Amino acid sequence: MLRVVVLISGGGSNLAALLDECDAPDFPAEVVAVGADREAGGLDYARRRGIPAFVVPFAEHPDRDSWGDALIAAVAQHEPDLVVLSGLMRLLPPRAVAAFAPRLINTHPAYLPEFPGAHGVRDALAAGVTETGASVIVVDTGVDTGTVLAQERVPVLPGDDEATLHDRIKPVERRLLADVVRGVADGTIDLSSPRSSA
Repeated sequence: MLRVVVLISGGGSNLAALLDECDAPDFPAEVVAVGADREAGGLDYARRRGIPAFVVPFAEHPDRDSWGDALIAAVAQHEPDLVVLSGLMRLLPPRAVAAFAPRLINTHPAYLPEFPGAHGVRDALAAGVTETGASVIVVDTGVDTGTVLAQERVPVLPGDDEATLHDRIKPVERRLLADVVRGVADGTIDLSSPRSSA
C-alpha cells in the first residue's frame, strides 16, 4: 500500500476526492497524513477520518528555507512513499524539493507548459484560448516546470468565467491525480525516470 502525504493550503476539494478514491478496496494507496502551511479548511477532511493532520505555519518562520526545513521534518514523521501538493499555494524551497524528490507531485489547472503559476485558469481566459486543461507533474525547483505525468485538454466555452472554467477543470484534475497515484503504487509510473506524456 502506497503511503501518501498530501499538502494543502485551502479547502481541499482535490484532497477530498483522493480520500474517496482511497476508500475503494482495490485502490493501492492510502493517505497517511495531511499537512498545510496555515490552518486550512481541507484539514477537516483528514480529521473527520482520523487521519493525522498537521500545520507548519509559514508565518512562524523567519524565511522560506527554515519553513521548508520544518515541513521536511513534519512530513518525514509519516514516512511517505509519495508527497502530493494539492493546492499548496506556496513554493517549496529547493532543499525541500530535494528531500522529497522525485516522489513529489503536483496538480495544476492548465495544460502545461501553458499557463504555469498561481493563476492558470485566469491566464487562460485572458489569453482568449479555446481550450486549456489539467496536468499532474513531478515537482522541481521551477514554477510548474517538472516532468508531465498526465494531462488532458478541457475546452473553454463561450461565456466562461474563472469560476465556471475552474469547475470544469477540477474533475479532470482529480481523475488525473487518482490515476497517477494508482500508477505510482502499481509501478506503471516510475518516478525515478518519468517520461512526459505530453
